[in-house]
Amino acid sequence: MNLEVRKATPSDLIVLNHFMDKLVEAERPMDPTIKDGHVIYYDLNSFITDENSELLVLTKDDKIVASGYAKLKADRNYLKHELQGYLGFMFVPEENRGNGYNKLILDALFNWCRQKGVHEIRLDVYNTNTSAIKAYQKAGFKSHLINMRLNLEEN
Repeated sequence: MNLEVRKATPSDLIVLNHFMDKLVEAERPMDPTIKDGHVIYYDLNSFITDENSELLVLTKDDKIVASGYAKLKADRNYLKHELQGYLGFMFVPEENRGNGYNKLILDALFNWCRQKGVHEIRLDVYNTNTSAIKAYQKAGFKSHLINMRLNLEEN
């Protein structure tokens, strides 16, 4: 078994767009605000070409089995840090879960952020996505803020 974490390339976009469709499908039951029909979360090509982002894939025997990105974002002026590394598109297809692949992607993204001089790492996760929360906690993340919502038409 040959595992490799590498930068995504434009030739990976077919697989990565499929991953995005699967991610939307998995998150739709957790979020009633996601539109019906085909949804595009990310401009993946821009993550490949933008020097302030890093889109990574993990390959197993040359087949993509995980993905994730880090993007440098300016943070609020009252915080101790100026930039944060915002993580997203952390996806491992169901048949490949439980093998530590997400951790390999996370570690590589952490290293990229360190190389950019960024040490504050943030991400969003649905509060009902307990398996993802456990994986992020295992990687050292702690709950920080709670994002709450209210739809006035539903109340």
